[in-house]
Amino acid sequence: MTRTATVEPSELFAALSDRTRLRLLNLLRAGERCVCDLVDGVGAPQPTVSRHLGMLRRAGLVRARRDGLWMHYRLAEGTGDLLVRLFECLSDCSADCPEFPRDEKRVQAARKARGCCD
Repeated sequence: MTRTATVEPSELFAALSDRTRLRLLNLLRAGERCVCDLVDGVGAPQPTVSRHLGMLRRAGLVRARRDGLWMHYRLAEGTGDLLVRLFECLSDCSADCPEFPRDEKRVQAARKARGCCD
């Protein structure tokens, strides 16, 4: 089972209680992304995005790996039923969040303009 099983429920749900963190999780549904993609997607400063990602990591929702200077994030493998259901819920709710498609468009536009981590 994933680390989520050992996380306090209050920490897990606190991680899900912020719209920016939900937007980050939604962007990660497409697969692993560099932090620069996530910064471009949500339009927040890098320190802010990193702080949100840290909270998501502590809650067991995302995993990170370093590649040279760049940090890459992905959704935690949902081997536990709770993670699977949470990510399914995020997917189901994505139609109700107008930021989600806009975030993805910003990521795609920014990737064309730069090549920092490709």
